[in-house]
Amino acid sequence: MNTPNPSHPPLPPLPPLPTSEQIRRAPKVLLHDHLDGGLRPGTIVDLARAGGYTALPETDPDKLGAWFREAADSGSLERYLETFAHTCAVMQTREALVRVAAECAEDLAADGVVYAEVRYAPEQHLEGGLTLEQVVEAVNEGFRLGERRAKEDGNRIRVGALLTAMRHAARSLEIAELANRYRDLGVVGFDIAGAEAGYPPTRHLDAFEYLKRENNHFTIHAGEAFGLPSIWQALQWCGADRLGHGVRIIDDIHTGEDGSVRLGRLAAYVRDKRVPLEMCPTSNLQTGAATSYREHPIGLLRRLHFRVTVNTDNRLMSGTGMSREFEHLVTAFGYTLDDMQWFTVNAMKSAFIPFDERLAMINEVIKPGYAELKAEWLFRAESAAPPVASDSVRQGG
Repeated sequence: MNTPNPSHPPLPPLPPLPTSEQIRRAPKVLLHDHLDGGLRPGTIVDLARAGGYTALPETDPDKLGAWFREAADSGSLERYLETFAHTCAVMQTREALVRVAAECAEDLAADGVVYAEVRYAPEQHLEGGLTLEQVVEAVNEGFRLGERRAKEDGNRIRVGALLTAMRHAARSLEIAELANRYRDLGVVGFDIAGAEAGYPPTRHLDAFEYLKRENNHFTIHAGEAFGLPSIWQALQWCGADRLGHGVRIIDDIHTGEDGSVRLGRLAAYVRDKRVPLEMCPTSNLQTGAATSYREHPIGLLRRLHFRVTVNTDNRLMSGTGMSREFEHLVTAFGYTLDDMQWFTVNAMKSAFIPFDERLAMINEVIKPGYAELKAEWLFRAESAAPPVASDSVRQGG
């Protein structure tokens, strides 16, 4: 029988689950975050007071933050939508948009996000007299300001904007043209959002055809509240580069009693084509797409090697951030730093910036960041291990 060679030191133990501090420090990439869903409660109170907006349900920042989270968890679609009515109401001036965008970049950078694509609908910020162009320029100015402030605080981040058109409105081509006009000036792509049921993406084919002719990038909210037809239309009729949420792709994956897994043709297509899925676990729980983090489809999709990414959706309404999303997944699935890196590289590969810039972020920021965290763990593990005697000592010499 083979016996262990005493001259060889024991292998280090399996890496433990990452701590909250390691998760926060780990470089993260965010592709699905709504600007009007991530305001600081104190900023909402300040902007409401400055703009004469008196309809806030609370004027104490702590109580207001709690109200937003409770409203999002209420199960009432009307109350959930009301939350955005309040945030958009205070985002109607240039100064407000600059402040909100700058704080967004700062907050994400403080949470370890090194690259983010943040989306917003310019058409929802015109009540104060701004033009669509002025809205875009104010938000871009805010993002650049936030990037500079983050750098001063010792954090690095790059933020790109996604311009969103609302599914129920009729301005998608206009917004798509706006996104193309500000391409390379801070806007990296286009999106449509809003209620899926009754408003299929095919209503906006002219916008998508325009973007494809211009070789521009776009993502589509699909497969969140609605099912597989929404995903199929987004991909096959509209040609989406990514799926916003896409969580209902699980409906085309069938698990047998023996544990076997069979992919339907749409699910197989999504995996084979490496279509990025912008999954937002906490938000998906709030909308009923999953009953718990442990039951969230992201676990099976990760095991099946879909191109899954982890995102926040609406940080204010969900009371979340990228670190918190990963903490939930670490608890639910036992994910390690290697898993976190896998999700992060997936996201960076799927970003709407040029290939060489994505590659540089992966090789110069993300991989070195995770390597440093893993090296720290290994050093601690080796330092804590008992000393191993040399061959001469073991042989009595």
